Parts: sequence; structure tokens; C-alpha cells
Amino acid sequence: MTVNFKTLRSFVTAVDAKSLSAAAQQLRVAQPALSQHIASLEEHFKHKLLNRSNAGVTPTRTGSELYRHAQIILSHLEQMERELASRSEASFISGPVSVGLATYSTAAILSMPLLQAVRREYPDISLFINDNFGLVLSEMVMTGRMDMAIIYAAGPMKGVTLQPLFTESLCLIAPPGLPLPPGSDAAVALRALADIDLLLPSRTHFLRRVIDEAFARIGVTPRITAEIESAATLRQAIEAGVGATILPSASARDSSLAQLVVRPIAEPALQATVSLCVADHVPMSDQARAVLQILRKQIDALFADGRLVGIRAAEPNANG
Repeated sequence: MTVNFKTLRSFVTAVDAKSLSAAAQQLRVAQPALSQHIASLEEHFKHKLLNRSNAGVTPTRTGSELYRHAQIILSHLEQMERELASRSEASFISGPVSVGLATYSTAAILSMPLLQAVRREYPDISLFINDNFGLVLSEMVMTGRMDMAIIYAAGPMKGVTLQPLFTESLCLIAPPGLPLPPGSDAAVALRALADIDLLLPSRTHFLRRVIDEAFARIGVTPRITAEIESAATLRQAIEAGVGATILPSASARDSSLAQLVVRPIAEPALQATVSLCVADHVPMSDQARAVLQILRKQIDALFADGRLVGIRAAEPNANG
């Protein structure tokens, strides 16, 4: 026995379970048979793939690389099996589609319209929407666990293709009554926010790095009173007057507080590019292409809408 889908699935299950006995139970095979699968892979690749101890098993460096490739291969196999199983009805588009939307991005407000449109146009598509960090989403796309994502990205990423969609300006979003320079629509200098209580994403978020770097360039240390990764919680905190934030204007769009203050930021202006992220090695299914077409139409509609401040089409080579 050499490399085949069965041995690869045995190896991936063993790494996920961190135990050969647990993996054998999940696969409903005898543990010696599972061990033979692992041994045949190690013989084929001429490398030890698993470290074994009383605590269980962990992948070696070579094993970790094989695990990444095996996930992609098995995901591709599952996708092929699903597509071939329904190939008798060529015009019938159905099956699972997963879409990632970066937390706090303008694209995140499309989750409900996307869900409604897919349900209306393709009722047999099962849509999974994940609101998360860009690095998490790009990793899921790269390993075949997600069909597409709309993320912030500072540059090229291994295993995925990035297509810039639009650039969004970051704005001050604040409760009414916050002391600010006069002018309801006038831009606010970043330096003027030095003494304002700010509620921001954590330091691991792409937008937080943009904000921190901008403050550092002007030599100002902002007063950050909380780090919040939930868009709903952040919006509620601003509505309650706990503080203000610096994010795309879309973060204020669903606020129940009509008087929420949204002001552009200048000196310097803060911008981030939002890109479509798809795998560069896994073909997209028919149902994923159908969902992507809907998503593109909805993004185009953002520009026609006119109610969002500070979004514009990205330059072809923009990278955030």
C-alpha cells in the first residue's frame, strides 16, 4: 500500500485526534491497520511523520507539511464527489458554499443581503457565512475549508489569489455630544482624537495595525479604553456613550441611534483595501461561482448606494 486517499485520510484523522486509538475509533478500523497506513506513508515519503509519546501523537515538521497538502487533496476529493453525484441534473445548482467576511469591513454588512439573495435565487445552496479575522479566513481558503473570503490584506499570501475590490477610509464613529471640532461633515485631524476614549479592535486585527501606525507617525499615544472584537458589542458600547471608535463608516450603518456621529479622519487619512480571496490551486464549484456572482453584484451596489462614507473602487494593484 502506498499513498492513496485512504492512507491520507488516516493520517489527517490521526493528527486531528492527536491519538492513534481515537483516530482508529473515528475511522472504525483496527489500530494496527491504522498504524500500517501511517507506516506506509512514512516509507513512501522517506520521512518520519508522527512523533509518538504516552500523551499521543503530534506531527513532525514534514508531517505538518503533508497534513496541509492532505487537507487540500481530501477537500478536493469531497468536492469532486459532491459534484459528480449531482451531475445528472446539469442545470441544478446546489450544495454547500462557505463565504468569509472580515470583521468590521464594509463587506460584513452584506451578510444578510447575501443570505437573502442566495436563498431567493438558489434555494438548494446551503450557505455558510463566517465573520472572522483575515488571516483565519485566508488559511481556511488556502486549505480548501472555505470557498472564498473578503478580507483585508497587506500583500500576497501563499496559496491564495487576492483581487482588490474596494478601498475604504476609516472614520471616527462616536456617540452624540462628544466634544469635537465644529462641522458635522468636516474631517477630524487624527491628532484631535488624542484625548478621546477609544474602543478599538485588538492588536491582531489588520485595521488596528493601520490605526496604531498612523498614531505612531504623528507621535501621538491614543487613549484606548477597551479592545472589542464583536461588531455588535462595539456598536452597543458607542451607543451607550462608553467611547468612540475608528472604523469604516459601515460599522455605524445598523445603529439604532440615528444621531451617531460619523466624521472622516484626516492628517493623515486612514485607508485599507478589501480584497477577494480565493484558493489558487482548488477549482471553484458551480454553486460557489453562483454565490460569488451575487456577491460581486452586491459589492457593486455599495458604490451606487451612496449612503456609505469613504469607499471607492480599488486600484488594480492595491494591496491594502
